[in-house]
Amino acid sequence: MRYILVVLLLVCSPLYAQGGAAMLLTSSEFQNNSAVPPRFTCNGADINPALQIFGVPPETRSLVLIVDDPDAPAGVWDHWIVFDIDPSVKTVAENSVPGKEGRNSFNRRTWGGPCPPSGTHRYFFKLYALDKPSLGLGAGASREQVERAMAGHILDKAELVGLYRKF
Repeated sequence: MRYILVVLLLVCSPLYAQGGAAMLLTSSEFQNNSAVPPRFTCNGADINPALQIFGVPPETRSLVLIVDDPDAPAGVWDHWIVFDIDPSVKTVAENSVPGKEGRNSFNRRTWGGPCPPSGTHRYFFKLYALDKPSLGLGAGASREQVERAMAGHILDKAELVGLYRKF
């Protein structure tokens, strides 16, 4: 019975049907669900960490990266919004900008590192592969504008979670 279930899951899986592996987002600075080093936060240099991108679907025309904190007291807090990233990008270098930057919850068009008021917060790095080459938005676009332009164009998504507690 277990064998039949595994076969059904493989055959019915969209990734199996596409013939590819899922997209993956990693960092050389921290592992998934582990602490973000202080230098990338408000307690340090407040620069973006290096990221590595794997398994981008071949039909991808652009990428979008959204980093947010769902544990913020006022609701989801956007730390970085980057869109119109070239799909050939495999590495986002530390302290770099791989595309157009949107406006984050700090009301800035730059990386805003983790800086929780209390407790440990989770920081979700979400990478989206899109089937369109540009969102048609200018720098400083809001998250809502970016998400509206992405709607119906997402091919794949990868996620990396970092944790941070302010000291």
